[in-house]
Amino acid sequence: MSRRLLRLLAGLSVVGSVHAVLNMLLLRRPPASPPPLCRTVTVVLPVRDEEDHVGGCVDALLAQQGVADLRVLVVDDGSTDDTAARVRAIADPRVRLLPAGPAPPGWLGKPWACAAGVAAAGTEGRTGDDAVLAFVDADVRLFPDALAGAHAVLDARELDLVSPWPRPLAQGLAERLVQPLAPWLWATTLPVRLAERSTRPSLAAANGQFLMLTARGYRRAGGHAAVRGEVLEDIALLRALKRAGGRGVPIDGSQLAACRMYDGWPALRAGYTKSLWAAVGSSPAAGLAAAAALTAIWVVPPVAALRGSGAGAVAYAAGVAGRLAVAARTGGRLWPDALAHPVSVLALDVLMLQSVTAYRRGTLRWRGRPVVVPGDAASPRRR
Repeated sequence: MSRRLLRLLAGLSVVGSVHAVLNMLLLRRPPASPPPLCRTVTVVLPVRDEEDHVGGCVDALLAQQGVADLRVLVVDDGSTDDTAARVRAIADPRVRLLPAGPAPPGWLGKPWACAAGVAAAGTEGRTGDDAVLAFVDADVRLFPDALAGAHAVLDARELDLVSPWPRPLAQGLAERLVQPLAPWLWATTLPVRLAERSTRPSLAAANGQFLMLTARGYRRAGGHAAVRGEVLEDIALLRALKRAGGRGVPIDGSQLAACRMYDGWPALRAGYTKSLWAAVGSSPAAGLAAAAALTAIWVVPPVAALRGSGAGAVAYAAGVAGRLAVAARTGGRLWPDALAHPVSVLALDVLMLQSVTAYRRGTLRWRGRPVVVPGDAASPRRR
């Protein structure tokens, strides 16, 4: 590889790192002592085979401070384990268990469960213009000020949606290599303050582990009906909101919640394979292009550094610096994890190519069901 090309790649790595650092400095952070949340709050918790997580998640929701009017709707999307029994055992009138029922044609499982929860909230009169909706995954543990803290940013910035990014809990080599890349990717590529002000759908990043919206903004976006066939329904919901003229943005959630998304390599591989294709498009060419770009900027120069390239060393240092900045702000591990950044990128490349290949072959599965992509004859029919 020519020195000129290496210098170009090193420059891109430095630019990406500087951008990540600036984003982390500008990322909205909830107040340490948020004001009480006086609005009606409904939390929708979609679950499927979550017997090990649902109890702890609901307990954390019920322990929220500064929320005067709270309702937790647990929507069971066809669980085959003791998930429903664990919810029924919770003796608190604020908790209600709902069966999602079979998803209609064209709907994926999670959007359908979320929509069913909001519909139930509507029948209870909890979706007025001044109400707030939150969507939380079962493997997320909210800290006591989570709902009040997220709402403080939503209200102060006059936003329609905030996506507090939970503190990532990663154990084992695979999780520590791959999990930190999700916030690093948007921190490196998305100008967060511009995204906050802009209604452009392309300027969007969100994490469905924890979302908070105004009920008015949710209706403005078209609700989950607008994203009923989307595997990445969280980002799709924010984009639908922006297309309707609304505004939303990721915020610092490291002091609001924590989440261990996957337990070990098999679960991580299955989860990323299920959804990564949707992030780059279903085309193998798009997946290859994305993997090639990541490799060229954050893997090739560090390899060149091992052979004495100064530009490669600069690129490697920049990649590590970007990872450190994002980890420090999002509550992730710092050392020695950031030093393995090129290896992390390679692992993501492998998962991305596996995901696109599985999508094209129609072999995607999640939680015991084939992943459906409505309207696509190459894909199975259900998620």
